[in-house]
Amino acid sequence: MRTINYIVLHCTAGPQDQPTSEILSYWKNVMGWTNPGYHFEINTDGFIEELFPIEKIANGVAGHNANSIHISYKGGVDNKGRPFDNRTDAQKAAQIHLIYKLKVKFPHAKICGHRDFPGVTKACPSFDVNDWLKTIKL
Repeated sequence: MRTINYIVLHCTAGPQDQPTSEILSYWKNVMGWTNPGYHFEINTDGFIEELFPIEKIANGVAGHNANSIHISYKGGVDNKGRPFDNRTDAQKAAQIHLIYKLKVKFPHAKICGHRDFPGVTKACPSFDVNDWLKTIKL
């Protein structure tokens, strides 16, 4: 098992109803990636899709993928494409559930947002992860 230092939260920065197949196709056909960007993706109803085994390296944050697990929720932008935290209650509950589960397995992993890494200019995941973690007592 690889060493996990980060559990990274993301948003897809697309419509909340965007099919996962479109996201996977974008990574493969536009970005040219062999591996997907996230290990898990959370739909608006809270359903967690496992896109890639956590034992393998996904492409979530350049330079930090070897020691990270990536979790994304569908959404993260308003109808004009601007960053916006539009997580549903079900998505938040699923994030909490998944984070707790991963923290049991990787107790020393830091939970952070994509935007929290040095050199990242994206707003992803469209909310302040540290502030949110305080509200859920994590």
